[in-house]
Amino acid sequence: MAKNSTVSSFDVTSFLDQAASQFRGLNPREPGQWPTLPKIAAWIATAVAVLVAGWFLVVSGASDDLDTARQMEPKLKADYRSRLAQAVNLGELRKQKLQVQEYVTQLEKQLPGKAEMDALLSDINQAGLGRGLQFELFRPGQVQVKDYYAELPITIRVSGRYHDIGAFAADVANLSRIVTLQDLSLTQGSKDLNGQLTMDATARTYRYLDAAEIAEQRKAAADAAKKHGGAK
Repeated sequence: MAKNSTVSSFDVTSFLDQAASQFRGLNPREPGQWPTLPKIAAWIATAVAVLVAGWFLVVSGASDDLDTARQMEPKLKADYRSRLAQAVNLGELRKQKLQVQEYVTQLEKQLPGKAEMDALLSDINQAGLGRGLQFELFRPGQVQVKDYYAELPITIRVSGRYHDIGAFAADVANLSRIVTLQDLSLTQGSKDLNGQLTMDATARTYRYLDAAEIAEQRKAAADAAKKHGGAK
């Protein structure tokens, strides 16, 4: 038993020595002349290096792309459902769009142009005179140009009986053009005026912008955006 163990140990030691001797004195410039074991070891090391490089260069990048795609999946599904609902209801949405356009057109018809403003001011004045009211003040203010329309405030002060003033307010509301009464204030007149009231208010009327005013608005908006962008 001892003899066999000694022989086996000797064989292993001899094999290791022979293997180690093949790795001694290798010329890195002549790998083709290397012994068998160094060649096998070089092939294995090369294969491992290729696999590691492939993992970091290909598989790892693909894994990151997969994670990104998984994160985008819920949003894409939600967008798909939203667009599908719009496609199913496309006919109804088109009808609603036409209804909105017709409504906007009706509102635009209630806005006078610049040339019609004098006639509208005359209509407001006639509405008061027709109710027997006395205008103590009728003063148009400065036109305020908005994005899509212009607003004209008119400071008015009228005196008359309570019911006549109420009827005047209703007449103004029923004009074919849009006119609003704001900042209303009623005060009682002196005793010798038979209980008449005085109403102070601001009548606001609106008109659409003409082509020149729209072009000016767009130019001003573009200049403001350019200035704001340059400031950044």
